[in-house]
Amino acid sequence: MKTLKVGVIGCGSIAQHRHLPEYAFNQHVELVAVCDTHEERAAKVAEKYGVRAYTNYEELLQSGEVDAVSVCTPNYLHAPISIAALQAGIHVLCEKPMATSKEEAEAMIEAAKQSGKKLMIAHNQRFVQSHQKARQLIESGEIGKIYSFRTAFGHGGPEGWSVEGKEGWFFQKEKAFVGAMGDLGVHKTDLLRYLLGEEITEVGAFVETSAKDFADVDDNAVCVLKTESGIIGTLAASWAYVGKEDNSTIIYGEKATLRLEDNPTYSLVVQYATGEVVNYELGKIQSNAEGGQKNTGTVEQFVDSVIQDKEPPVTGEEGMKSLQVILAALQSHETKQIVSLRGQGVSMK
Repeated sequence: MKTLKVGVIGCGSIAQHRHLPEYAFNQHVELVAVCDTHEERAAKVAEKYGVRAYTNYEELLQSGEVDAVSVCTPNYLHAPISIAALQAGIHVLCEKPMATSKEEAEAMIEAAKQSGKKLMIAHNQRFVQSHQKARQLIESGEIGKIYSFRTAFGHGGPEGWSVEGKEGWFFQKEKAFVGAMGDLGVHKTDLLRYLLGEEITEVGAFVETSAKDFADVDDNAVCVLKTESGIIGTLAASWAYVGKEDNSTIIYGEKATLRLEDNPTYSLVVQYATGEVVNYELGKIQSNAEGGQKNTGTVEQFVDSVIQDKEPPVTGEEGMKSLQVILAALQSHETKQIVSLRGQGVSMK
């Protein structure tokens, strides 16, 4: 099995806590370079991993040193850097949200198609064991018809763990494009699509900035979602949850209710209509609140898809479908109307 030479573009928290350690742990990977416009940060991370430091991503892409890169930059740079990498013949693992518009996402997908290289979006919630088990139970018919759901992802905000704190790009609209809804909400739109095996077709949302007076992006969002078969539910994304992080999902079905990441001991609790309760202890979900990150499976899946030359589990097309729900939520808030995602096209300008 060949060794994949990898570079990481962007040396912020997501790179330092997830991508870099997971690449370093992977026996099929040789980390060769990191890149960050902040020269001191790039040098410090490069020294830690014994790799070359770049401050210009174009130089890294043209160096001939790497087979694949992770794009861990501010959101507005995801598309241009990913496209440049793919056009340079380099495989890409891009952080979420994959882009800031449907057009950008389509351009990324087209670049991957033209280059023949892999494009994977880092939606790691698909690889959480409780979520995978829940999907199996739903697919098998164990839960019966699904009626409703509620999902939430909230914590105190990126200022607590991002490398730049309150001054960081997360809170600047021109760089982030969207706040809690893009940071956390897009994880849950992707998870719901994965769990239910259906597309979300209608979106109504309130997307507000109410907790962070230093931000010009949303920090609290609540959405009502409807799927193609008529399942309805809510999604909340927040940077204003003090105390314990909430990363839970509840699925209400005909034969049972699934409680995911809602219990401190059991990552999946199945409450059957018969009164029977089955508790699954499947390991904890990854969290910024925990000391030290565990393997999210994202890098592992990406590396495997490149080495085995197979389709990544979260393709550009999948990333775009999850992004479109976010775009629809923003449109719904602006227009005060329910937004329909007809087919795969959100009616965004």
